[in-house]
Amino acid sequence: MICREDRLVITFFTTTDAMAMEQFCREDGADGRIIPVPGHITAGCGLAWCALPESEAALRALMTAHGLQPQGVYRCMV
Repeated sequence: MICREDRLVITFFTTTDAMAMEQFCREDGADGRIIPVPGHITAGCGLAWCALPESEAALRALMTAHGLQPQGVYRCMV
């Protein structure tokens, strides 16, 4: 049985942006990991950043600091 949990899912316009997010998060010790974009979300590329919902403010600040523009930010069961 698949156990789904409430998560923050951040999508990007390009795969390059998704990979940059992964690099910046690793460097800063931020929460999350790269996942395939869930089927019920439409995105420009096939990758998204998945993290705990409570890390949203920190991840938004990180993206702003590095000039990353998300395509969308969602709360969903993943």
